[in-house]
Amino acid sequence: MSSRSLDSLSVGRVVGEVVDNFEPCVKLVVTYNTNKQVCNGHELMPAVITSKPRVDIGGDDFRAAYTLVMTDPDVPGPSDPYLREHLHWIVTDIPGTTDASFGREIVSYESPKPVIGIHRYVFVLFKQRARQSVKQPGSRDYFNTRRFAEENDLGLPVAAAYFNAQRETVSRRR
Repeated sequence: MSSRSLDSLSVGRVVGEVVDNFEPCVKLVVTYNTNKQVCNGHELMPAVITSKPRVDIGGDDFRAAYTLVMTDPDVPGPSDPYLREHLHWIVTDIPGTTDASFGREIVSYESPKPVIGIHRYVFVLFKQRARQSVKQPGSRDYFNTRRFAEENDLGLPVAAAYFNAQRETVSRRR
């Protein structure tokens, strides 16, 4: 993992608003529709993100378990995100060196549907201390990634990525 990816997470205010500063140490590759890879700060069209992405996890230990969290910190809109954060997806017990489909989905994937402005959709990866140790959160609304990590003894993230999306208007579809 490069410090460049951490820089882009800071510029995008993911570090600060969603997670604390951390040292990226595990490779995280998020791909929609087999060919649209998530690059920090790049925009994806809502039509592309309707079904859950493939999420490949690096790491050097197959026995390690990871938790993936996907949230939208910009609800209902980026200028006044008073509902921050909205939870879109949680997968736990993902073995290192595999992808999220090998994990346990405890919150099913909910397609992003931004209404006002440009929203950030953030994927945060944590290394679990033990398997089967992560509890289901109470609600998708007013989710808090830091609090979730604290309640489940996950520590700081080991990787994160995000993309932007906004509502597709008729003129943007042309």
